[in-house]
Amino acid sequence: MTRVAAIDCGTNSIRLLVADVGPDGALTDVTRRMEIVRLGQGVDQTGRLAPEAIERTRVALADYTAQIRALGASRVRMCATSASRDAANATDFTDMVLTTLGVAPEVVTGDEEARLSYTGAVRGLVAPAPFLVVDIGGGSTEFVTGSSAAGPEAAISVDIGCVRMTERHLHSTPPTAAEVAAAETDIAEAVDRALAAVPGRDAATLIGVAGSVTTVVGIALDLPGYDPTRIHHARISYDDVAKVTADLLSKTPAERLENPIMHPGRADVIGAGALVLRIIMERAGMSSVIASEHDILDGIAYSLA
Repeated sequence: MTRVAAIDCGTNSIRLLVADVGPDGALTDVTRRMEIVRLGQGVDQTGRLAPEAIERTRVALADYTAQIRALGASRVRMCATSASRDAANATDFTDMVLTTLGVAPEVVTGDEEARLSYTGAVRGLVAPAPFLVVDIGGGSTEFVTGSSAAGPEAAISVDIGCVRMTERHLHSTPPTAAEVAAAETDIAEAVDRALAAVPGRDAATLIGVAGSVTTVVGIALDLPGYDPTRIHHARISYDDVAKVTADLLSKTPAERLENPIMHPGRADVIGAGALVLRIIMERAGMSSVIASEHDILDGIAYSLA
């Protein structure tokens, strides 16, 4: 039994998974954590990571580092994704991580991010193949297709994410019809480009991962609070997604927070995340989506086995 620690640092959140890897390669969770740090704050406009965003991330990472050491993880891997790829001052971030964690972060390519997300999402899933896995992040969305848990067959990353689309288009609270229409056009163009590169329209099962998807599913299920055990592998229809999306886009962040599902750090960007999911389903011709609580974080942990 090997204890590993995986860290995923994206545009909106930083997450930790400490798990034991069995002889068969299966993961047993020891702890999972998530903090909203918004590392990608303003990157779409400035091309740089804000000092205050790096500091928020450092504080969360220092706490994770202490827990990793206390739990005795023998292998550690940290992957950083869209915001770190895009930033001109990414070395400020990587230097901070090396000092804080003692391990350099891997600023992974979009293709590697897609591969890790697919591995995490598909293992243990019982559903018809082939699969289309979509990882809707803060800065980018990965589209990955495959016919088995053995690995992906095609992948592409495009720059549509809940933070990026909110900062680029949805400036009002709630957003205006014109702002939503501009976001829809931007998202649809990127989705069509992605689906031209990977055979997503041929998939039998759409799997959605990351917080935008799981939050939309939790709302659609009308849960009394965020419950990952209820959300994991739950299936909802396109009509459910469209209804939740319209409702979120009609509300201010404060009104969205009245729903017990909503994380405070996601309330201002969830409308854009839901919109990305809805448009993916429309353009790919998908009538339903399965949510997975297992994603790139699990893929990172599997890579340490």
